[in-house]
Amino acid sequence: MLVLSRKPGERILIGEEIAVTVVRIGPNTVRIGIDAPRDMNIVRDELCQTVEVELPVENNGKASAQ
Repeated sequence: MLVLSRKPGERILIGEEIAVTVVRIGPNTVRIGIDAPRDMNIVRDELCQTVEVELPVENNGKASAQ
């Protein structure tokens, strides 16, 4: 895992299409903004299990986001 330090307003670039911006740092939370293509699915980790359950099963039993 790559760990980086950023200040509010600073960005991290992932590839050519994704930018993560630190919007605000609070006492217990960090607020981030993500600029990415609209077709890219971005989900908070704690919601991943819910998303996997709701996806229709296709392609030989594998979940598909389409």
